[in-house]
Amino acid sequence: MSRPQLSARTRELRGKEVSKLRREGILPGVVYGAGHDSQAIQLDAREFEVLHRHTGRNVVLDLVVEGDGAAQPVLLQDIQVHPVTRRPLHIDLLVVNLQEERTAEVSIVMLGQSDAIDKQGGVLLHMRDSVTVRAKPDDLPSGIELDITPLDSFEAVLHVSDLQIPDGVTLLTEPTEPVARVQPPRVEEEPIAAEAVEGEVEGEAPAAEGEDAAAGEESSAGESES
Repeated sequence: MSRPQLSARTRELRGKEVSKLRREGILPGVVYGAGHDSQAIQLDAREFEVLHRHTGRNVVLDLVVEGDGAAQPVLLQDIQVHPVTRRPLHIDLLVVNLQEERTAEVSIVMLGQSDAIDKQGGVLLHMRDSVTVRAKPDDLPSGIELDITPLDSFEAVLHVSDLQIPDGVTLLTEPTEPVARVQPPRVEEEPIAAEAVEGEVEGEAPAAEGEDAAAGEESSAGESES
């Protein structure tokens, strides 16, 4: 099987000195696992970003470390990114045994068209974003598809059991768990309360004028008496 290849070199710099590598467009990382001693590595940051953008999650990569000989199958175990630029700062690569099954979280990918959305103005509600599966590294999918076409009303609900599970993959999440439904559009309430308040204010005006008239009569009477 042909896998995406990632080239790296052994990294000598450690600690705070690593920032110097980042300024030069080099991404620091570490590789470990499956009987492999932890090894500090460095690779071209731009090359990694392009590869990561096109491979996605749970994809086995062939890591070639300069001077180490044969390629090693690895999974991207962790990636640290800059909080503002979202550029990778450090990666952890896990060497895997291709014959041993692994447990992983896999994203749910919504496909198709829903009449409840297109014709009734509803909004798709994601009740789950991922599921847990078990498979050999090469069989782990980067995403599992869900056809939302059956969501033709606001009462319809799709469950984990409706997911299209690829061959060689075992679903571990409870099949009865809801995944998606369509939420009805919001209906704006008529400003009844505001109109009522305005009516009350207008209704009070004549009374106020009557009070002013009564006060005027009392004042005139007082002047006559004096």
